Amino acid sequence: MPVLPGAEPYRHEGGEVGVLLCHGFTGSPQSMRPWAEYLAGRGLSVSLPLLPGHGTRWEDLQLTTWRDWYAEVDRALRELLDRCETVFVFGLSMGGALTLRLAAQHGDAVRGIVLVNPGNKVHGLAAHALPVARHLVRTTAGIASDIAKEGVTEVGYDRVPLHAAHTLRQFFRTVDAELPQVTQPLIVLHSPQDHVVPPADSARILSRVSSTDVREILLEQSYHVATLDHDAERIFEESWAFVERLAPSPVDGKRSSSGG
Repeated sequence: MPVLPGAEPYRHEGGEVGVLLCHGFTGSPQSMRPWAEYLAGRGLSVSLPLLPGHGTRWEDLQLTTWRDWYAEVDRALRELLDRCETVFVFGLSMGGALTLRLAAQHGDAVRGIVLVNPGNKVHGLAAHALPVARHLVRTTAGIASDIAKEGVTEVGYDRVPLHAAHTLRQFFRTVDAELPQVTQPLIVLHSPQDHVVPPADSARILSRVSSTDVREILLEQSYHVATLDHDAERIFEESWAFVERLAPSPVDGKRSSSGG
């Protein structure tokens, strides 16, 4: 199945400091591409994989589980660790949950993490009906393109397959139980006006991680996909300052051209 235009994975071979970026549920690397290119432009090695079942058609997502999504970012992280001295992980929405699990599982191998509107729970009464409802109803309305900025759209699915929503709920529960294992320096950037993930999810994460180097930033001008919204530059700049603080001489080492 061909990948949707703009949804392609992205890699850049930069220096000895690497960043893995994780996109969200039903989304694609397109939502993170400007962030990835910003970091690549500062000499970092960057990996932005396409999660299995994403970036093609929602029917493909229906055939995957959270274990497939996590396996892909785990593979990408191990590749970065093989070629970089220091590695960070950044994530948006469900990508934030993937980031947290990588941090919990890999410990000190991950130098620091940045989360943008991270998901922690599937909300609403309908969530409790998912184990049964997914056998009766195939999809529900999509969640893509929750963006305040005029004329900007996200490359994502217009339907959410309920089998995938069910496995997402299981994944969030798994990650929530592992949050006390997260000890890395952490920035959480979240939007007070988010129509996909409520601020309560960020509050829950902040209350349960064991990290002591923690910063919370409000994205007042953006909705859920803040990486494509009015606060995008703020996200990029804060994450770069975070890397500079925690990774000595982040632009030292090999550099080469970027690729899609």
